[in-house]
Amino acid sequence: MCGIVGYLGSRQASPILLDGLSKLEYRGYDSAGVCVMSDGVLKVAKAKGRLANLFGMIDGGKAITGTYGIGHTRWATHGAPSDINSHPHIADAGRIAVVHNGIIENYIKLKEELILKGKHFHSETDTEVVANLIEYYYDRFQDFPRAVRRAVAQLEGSYALGILCQDLPGTMIAVKKESPLIFGFGEGENFIASDVPAILKYTRKVVYLNDGDTVIFTKDSVRFYDAFNDPVERVPEMIDWDISAAEKCGYDHFMIKEIHEQPKAVKGTISPRIRDGRVVLDDVNLTREYLENLKKIYIVACGSSYYVGCLGKYILEKACRIPVEPILASEFRYAEPVMGKDTLVLIISQSGETADTKAALEEAKRHGARTLAIVNVVGSAIAKEADDVIYTWAGPEIAVATTKAFSTQLSVIYLITLHIAEMIGTIKEEEYQAIICELLKLDQKISLCLTPEITAKIRYYAEQYFKVHDAFFIGRNVDCGICMEGSLKLKEIAYIHSEAYAAGELKHGPISLIEEGTLVVAVATVDSLFEKTMSNVKEVRARGAEVLGITTENFETEIKKTIPSVVSVPKTHPMLQPSLTIVPLQLFAYHVSLLRDCDVDKPRNLAKSVTVE
Repeated sequence: MCGIVGYLGSRQASPILLDGLSKLEYRGYDSAGVCVMSDGVLKVAKAKGRLANLFGMIDGGKAITGTYGIGHTRWATHGAPSDINSHPHIADAGRIAVVHNGIIENYIKLKEELILKGKHFHSETDTEVVANLIEYYYDRFQDFPRAVRRAVAQLEGSYALGILCQDLPGTMIAVKKESPLIFGFGEGENFIASDVPAILKYTRKVVYLNDGDTVIFTKDSVRFYDAFNDPVERVPEMIDWDISAAEKCGYDHFMIKEIHEQPKAVKGTISPRIRDGRVVLDDVNLTREYLENLKKIYIVACGSSYYVGCLGKYILEKACRIPVEPILASEFRYAEPVMGKDTLVLIISQSGETADTKAALEEAKRHGARTLAIVNVVGSAIAKEADDVIYTWAGPEIAVATTKAFSTQLSVIYLITLHIAEMIGTIKEEEYQAIICELLKLDQKISLCLTPEITAKIRYYAEQYFKVHDAFFIGRNVDCGICMEGSLKLKEIAYIHSEAYAAGELKHGPISLIEEGTLVVAVATVDSLFEKTMSNVKEVRARGAEVLGITTENFETEIKKTIPSVVSVPKTHPMLQPSLTIVPLQLFAYHVSLLRDCDVDKPRNLAKSVTVE
C-alpha cells in the first residue's frame, strides 16, 4: 500500500521523482522520501507526513542533484510513521538503497541472522532487512545483480523493489512479487512505478511486470528476467488515458471530480458491450452448457467492491435464479467454501492487485472453480490470473474513497446478469429489452443526479447534520446494499461512526442505539417495500432520530408525509436503481467531510490500493 517510483536518464531526477510521488500519494501518505545518486554518493532525503514536507525540505528537488534515483510514499505497516522508518532505506555500509511496497513476512528471522553477521539496523521496518541482505551478498560477491538474486530468493511475502548500488553508477534493478510494479520506456530514459499516473507525463509505453520478474536497466537499455532468472521479452503496452484523467482539472478534490465523471465512466463501461440490443461480452467464455450446470456463484471482494457483490446477490438471483453468495475476500479462504467445476467465482478489484482478493482467486482456482475478474487496470495481477476478465474501463481513480469504480463495477454486474439470464432462459424478452433500454440511458439519468439543484439540496442537508456523532443507514433489498456503501463513504472520509442495517433488522437490536439527534438516512426506492421502510422511519423518529430520506421522484410526495428532509432521484428499472441512489449518498459524504474540515481525498489511516493482507 505504498507507492514507489524510479527514474534513470539525463534529466535531474529529484523533480521527476517528486512529481511521480505526487501522483501516488493515494497509495500512502504517512511519509515520503527520495534517494538520488549525487556526486558518486547515495543521498537520501525523507520526511514524516505529506509529500509537501519533503518537497519543502529539498526545495522541490533542487537541493539534491543527480540524474537517477528512487522515491517512495508510505502507508505504514512495520514501524510507526517517522523520519527514520520512511523509505528509501540505506544498508549498513551505505552502498545499497531500497524502496519497497509489500510485506516481508520472514523479516524478523532474517534480521536476527544479519545482526549475527555484523549488520546494524536503525529502523523498525521490514524493508531495511532487504537493503542489508542485498548488501551482505554484495560484500561477498561484488556482483550487484547476483546479490539481488540471492537476497530475494530468501524473502517470503510480497514485494515490489527499486534498488540502487553506489558502486554501479547508471544502473537500477527492480523486482516484483505480488505487489504492483510497472516499467516505463522513455527516449534516453527509463522508469519504474507502482502505477501508471506516476509516469504518464513522461511515457505511455509500459510493461506490467509479472510475479518473479527482475528488471536490470540503464537509461538506454533494459533486460527482463523471469522467476527462473531466464532472459525474457516483455511486450510493452500503450496507455491511452488522457493525462487530464489523473489531474483535478479545476475541481477542488479528486473525489468530487470522480463523482462527476460517473456518467461518462458508466457509459464507457456499458455502451461498447451492447450491440444490436444484446449484451456482448467479448473474450468471456461462459458457454450455455456451463451456465446451465452452474450450481452457485460466489462474489469475492473487499470494501466497496464487496458491497457491489452484496447488490449483485439481489440482482443475479432475481434474474438468473442461481444461488449467489457475496463473501469478503479476507474471509474467503478461511471459510473453506464449498466449490468446484460447477461454481463461478466473480472476483472484483479496482486495482487488480488487492492482496486478499488475489489470494481468494488463487484459492478458487485450486478448487477447480471458474473465475471471472472485474477489474479496472489492464495487465494487473488478478486480470492475468483469472480465467476470464471484464475491464471496467473507468480510467484512473485517485481519491481514496471510491466512486466511479463502484459505479462501473456495478454496471458490469448488470451486464453479466443479462448475459447469464439470456443464455439460460430465465428472463423474458420484453423484460430483457426493457432493461437494455434503461441501461443505455443510465449515464443520462446519473447526470440528472448531479444537477446544481440536487447538489445544493445535499449541501444544505450536510450543513444540518455534519455535527452528528452517530449515523445509521437503513433500507430494504437493493436499498440495503446501497446503505452499506453510503455508510462506508461517510465513515471513511468524514470520520463519523456510521452503520448500515436492513430496515427490518432495527427491532432486533439496533433501535436501542437510537436517541435524540441520531441521524438516520433512510433509502426507499423499492416500490413493493416503500411502506415497510416508512414504518421503520416512524419508529426511529418516535425515538428522536433526525431522518434524511432518499427516494425516487414518483415517491417524493408520499415520503414527505413522513420525512421532511428528502432527496429524490430519477426512476429507472428496479435492477438498475442503485446506480442512481448512490450518487446523493456520495455527495452527502463529500460535503459533510468538507464541513468537518477533513482531508477528502486522503482520509486518515487509509490508502487506495491495499496490496498487503
